[in-house]
Amino acid sequence: MRKVIHVDMDAFYASVEQRDRPELVGRAVVIGGDPASRGVVATASYEARRFGIHSAMPAAEAYRRCPDAVFLRPDMARYKAVSAEIQAIFRRHTDLVEPLSLDEAYLDVTRDKRGLGSATAVAEAVRAEVRAETGLTASAGVAANKFLAKVASDLDKPDGLVVIPPERAAEVLASLPVKRIPGVGPKTQELCRRYGIEVAADFLRHEESDLIEWFGSSALHYRALAQGIDERPVRPNRIRKQISVEDTFAEDVVGYAAAETKLGRLCEELARRLQKDGRSAQTLTLKAKYADFSQVTRSRTLPFPVTTEARIHALACELLRETEVATRAVRLLGVGLSKLESGQQLLLPFFAASPAGPAPAEGSGEEEADSGH
Repeated sequence: MRKVIHVDMDAFYASVEQRDRPELVGRAVVIGGDPASRGVVATASYEARRFGIHSAMPAAEAYRRCPDAVFLRPDMARYKAVSAEIQAIFRRHTDLVEPLSLDEAYLDVTRDKRGLGSATAVAEAVRAEVRAETGLTASAGVAANKFLAKVASDLDKPDGLVVIPPERAAEVLASLPVKRIPGVGPKTQELCRRYGIEVAADFLRHEESDLIEWFGSSALHYRALAQGIDERPVRPNRIRKQISVEDTFAEDVVGYAAAETKLGRLCEELARRLQKDGRSAQTLTLKAKYADFSQVTRSRTLPFPVTTEARIHALACELLRETEVATRAVRLLGVGLSKLESGQQLLLPFFAASPAGPAPAEGSGEEEADSGH
């Protein structure tokens, strides 16, 4: 049986700031944008969370809820350095480490390097070493697969350790809200409510044929997780599936020309990241959020990958023209690349410069109302 640990640092960015600045200990700390602008919250200390402040919340709303909070811009270089220390601790115990972000990772300790034998003992050792060497706390979940380990790590935060043995899985899933299931976003939650599915175990009350009719190809995935089944391995060399950038503007952007200028800067950064990774991409997606918070996405997949900034920008502008930015004020623009491939295609300059225009699209995006997700 596989032994998996999910380690999640507690309020990571805020905790690093409180560790390095003792005057912040015990205070509400919010990391993110300026509350006087359109910035959003990246994370918040547990003192701030008591006021209902959470990630992705507008910083202005966070300030309204707690005017006495300390608002700080992220120091990513420092957070990355601390994250590297933590990842090194993980790798003392196993080479099978799958980082999900700077502050969380899966560890497969079926065979741990130190021969502790028990996944719980490894999790306790990891948490103790993280605290001793970085001064930070981590919560951990232990289970036989990634899904249950992630569920476990969320059950006792901060600074908690929860083990879900196979015989307890059904008990936990009987009360697990469906929103905690990977892939269940706001729209799927609406469908779940329509069919009386409130907790994970409710998926087992329905026939597979009905679930497939309601949820399509994702139905069997949800049903398997509801049974505590997750065969995904811990991948130490997890390949990035997409690259994206976005910007929330201090003031609404009005008119196509102004939006295209903003988009150009995003495409420049996106191309830089793509080329740094030595990758190419076949699908480009544009996101536009209007002043009233409604949101649309437009996507295009090409028969040949793109790599150059000029080509990325040209495609993004085509998609921008399919939105209403010419007549509606915009508060956010984002652009992303997916269907990433290793290496760069030499055929691209031909398509970028071809007098026939852009390569034909295989599909286009669909308009979607903003759900706040």
